[in-house]
Amino acid sequence: MIAENSSLPKFELSDANGSVVKSSDLKGKKCVIYFYPRDFTPGCTIEADEFSKDYKKFQKAGIEIVGISKDDVESHKKFCDKMKIPYVLLADTKTTVSKLFGVWGKKKFMGREYMGISRSTFLVNENGKIFKVFEKVKAKGHSKEVLEAYSSVK
Repeated sequence: MIAENSSLPKFELSDANGSVVKSSDLKGKKCVIYFYPRDFTPGCTIEADEFSKDYKKFQKAGIEIVGISKDDVESHKKFCDKMKIPYVLLADTKTTVSKLFGVWGKKKFMGREYMGISRSTFLVNENGKIFKVFEKVKAKGHSKEVLEAYSSVK
């Protein structure tokens, strides 16, 4: 997994509208990049909903939010429409970016092993440095936790 104080890796992925978003588009901005397993699953729905409810607070603080999962553009579009998600969701269908950040790997659920994305969040400053990493994120309350982490940075 990418460590704190690392530079934001270079990437480009399509958003829910099919537009290409590049990591360089985030240059000079504070941003939250969160990885989540799948659209429409219980934990991911809670996490997306909480970030959506707090979106105005993030905007006021000058912080962009970017969600990334393995789901395709069409799934993201449906998820954004249903959940009224106001921020960008990126489709990492080939898991290239997930692997780059170190969040793609073996997971276990009910005794079954499979490959998937570990729910993780990376906080990036205006200089493109990752200053905080949240591993094994609990969806409930995470948005507030992220806002607090940004407010504690001078």
